[in-house]
Amino acid sequence: MKRTEAKTVGEIIEEVIRENNLDDDFYAQKACFVWAQVVGPNINRLTIRRFVTGTTLHVFITSAALKNELTFVRDRLVANINEAVGRDVITDIVIH
Repeated sequence: MKRTEAKTVGEIIEEVIRENNLDDDFYAQKACFVWAQVVGPNINRLTIRRFVTGTTLHVFITSAALKNELTFVRDRLVANINEAVGRDVITDIVIH
């Protein structure tokens, strides 16, 4: 067996994702994951579901007052999520 350069597990996973053209799906899922970090635990507690279609993040919130407040800061949320992901993945957030 031939010895090659050692790679970390993270490098191997990124390589497999790139080779199989799964970049967009991976970063979309990452955007869903970082929602909790961006908005904090109090808002995340009221979030019941989130998913990405295309470049739009759909978020389901149980509080009507919070839905209204989040619509005012939607652009800032998009910027913070993209910054946390490290790439421009989300262009809009729809709050249900």
